[in-house]
Amino acid sequence: MCSIVSVRCSSGGAFAGLAMMTMMLALLLTTTIVSGDNQIELTEQLPTVMVAVLVRNKAHTLPYFFSYLEDLDYPKDRMSLWIRSDHNEDRSIEITKAWLKRTSSLYHSVDFKYRSERGKRESEKTSTHWNEERFSDVIRLKQDALQAARMMWADYIFFIDADVFLTNSNTLGKLIDRKLPIVAPMLVSDGLYSNFWCGMTSDYYYQRTDDYKKILNYDQIGQWPVPMVHTAVLVSLNIAQTRQLTFERKNLPVGRYDGPVDDIIIFAMSANYSGIPMYVCNELLYGYIMVPLEAGETVPGKDLEQLTNVLSYIVNEYGALSLKQDLSRFVADVPKDKLSLSHIYMINLERRTERRTKMLKHFDLLGLDVEHFPAVDGKQLSDKKVYDMGIRFLPGYADPFHKRPMTMGEIGCFLSHYNIWERMVRLNQQEVLVLEDDIRFEPFFRRRAYDVLADARRIGGWDLIYFGRKRLQEEDEKWIDGSEYLVKAGYSYWTLGYVITLEGAKKLLREQPLSKLLPVDEYLPIMFDNHPNESWTSHFRDRTLSAWSAAPLLLYPTHYTGDEGYISDTEDSLRIDGTLPAVGGPSKGSSGMVSNDTRDGGQGQTSQEPKKGDKEQLPNAPALLSESGIGQGEHDLETKNRRSEL
Repeated sequence: MCSIVSVRCSSGGAFAGLAMMTMMLALLLTTTIVSGDNQIELTEQLPTVMVAVLVRNKAHTLPYFFSYLEDLDYPKDRMSLWIRSDHNEDRSIEITKAWLKRTSSLYHSVDFKYRSERGKRESEKTSTHWNEERFSDVIRLKQDALQAARMMWADYIFFIDADVFLTNSNTLGKLIDRKLPIVAPMLVSDGLYSNFWCGMTSDYYYQRTDDYKKILNYDQIGQWPVPMVHTAVLVSLNIAQTRQLTFERKNLPVGRYDGPVDDIIIFAMSANYSGIPMYVCNELLYGYIMVPLEAGETVPGKDLEQLTNVLSYIVNEYGALSLKQDLSRFVADVPKDKLSLSHIYMINLERRTERRTKMLKHFDLLGLDVEHFPAVDGKQLSDKKVYDMGIRFLPGYADPFHKRPMTMGEIGCFLSHYNIWERMVRLNQQEVLVLEDDIRFEPFFRRRAYDVLADARRIGGWDLIYFGRKRLQEEDEKWIDGSEYLVKAGYSYWTLGYVITLEGAKKLLREQPLSKLLPVDEYLPIMFDNHPNESWTSHFRDRTLSAWSAAPLLLYPTHYTGDEGYISDTEDSLRIDGTLPAVGGPSKGSSGMVSNDTRDGGQGQTSQEPKKGDKEQLPNAPALLSESGIGQGEHDLETKNRRSEL
């Protein structure tokens, strides 16, 4: 037999008096002293909100969902929680109880009911199978939530699914400030999926439109009327027409609806028939959403991968995840490995602790066993140190963008990669992944990395595989015969991440590049004999490095030139001639000797000066880069992280 358990709490006393109490609270005024002359300003309290949540098999998302829900910067005594859960096959109920045990007293009221029996419905093929019985149960529960909010005279009801992460703590207040009848905060997923539609077919299903992409990609920002919102929806119950909103087909006007039994579609049509507009708001990055599983997909498989993708986005954006201490015990550590490689190194300056911390969080999420490899710091180099190390520069080298000599940061970057190649040879490491510390991982990184490596090993004959780069040639790159994931690398910038073999490392070392130094992302294309500047390539004899690239790429920069937070430790440092990368001549006191007074991003540079870190392809390429022979366009293979591309 199944049992129904109900947990009800109220900071104001018995639940029976909740409706009257809520009404009174909504009418009460707080007092604020304005001055000492006994003048008093009366201010209204914030609206009351009932938050409605349905939970099923969400043990993997609930620790983060509840953490971000708790972080909302809205008075908890103006919020009531209404939570229902049934047919679980995991620890969803246990996690919900644990969170409510600590937080119930903070909220105005809590109404939590759940069915204790475990397992799917008899009529369900799998836990991801949506049949009519399941839809009917969800419709009934959402209708109950709507009625409960009306009965307690709540000003708003906020429907939110348990796999939404509201990372913006101001979400609720901002939505209420919009003063719209129905509004959804636009949520970002690891694909093109979001919580709104811009079009609906004649038979009531989703229709892709140009406006959808414009809103999703923040090409147009504001609040937009749409035919459908779902998953996270705020409804103003103070508007009289919202009494006609419903999730039940029987409550719709007779003869008007002949569509499917689907909660979100019926709700949208009830708004349409009542003349109530629905809006999606993308004025801010409000949070993230999981893509629903298709029939046959599983939580241990696809959904956990999606959770990793979304959490990785959050780490990219905010640097950390919100996870309350009492909920952290429900999050299992991800076992770590080296992706079947000999080793993984992350190059990171010791002083860049914030980058290192962020990358370590990524490695924990992705289950990557990575060694921190201290980078050679350009701040600690001078022309004397460089000379004493035996470093000499490639005759005639000048940066293609700026026509300048190398910077100390570029020298440090090259030496960091060079030292890894030397270590590989010394330790006989056969295959190594080299990562820089300013990267973001594309969705499903682990699975895609294994696919790329399996293809490469099966085909053979490679020395280096780019996981992330900036492609600089317009022409199509040829697919590697027999591969679904690999192309022959053309002229490229950036060394965000690459896999290199022991033989590849030996080839790079044998040319003794420290005796004719140029930036590492110019050296690699020279060595695989795909560089446009013949005067440079002529100094290197054995240009037989076999370089491939993952297609599409697995890594991208966290920031581009001009993005908030963009810092370059290579471009924004002293040049070997003692000058700073700025218009206006050498640095103060410069006499050809390079001091340690290097500068990081944003200092000593002009916004007009192009950089290798630019997202856009080489500005004014024909004029600027005529001597180097670089082509004009960059073929963009990105799957965009929409927020970071604003």
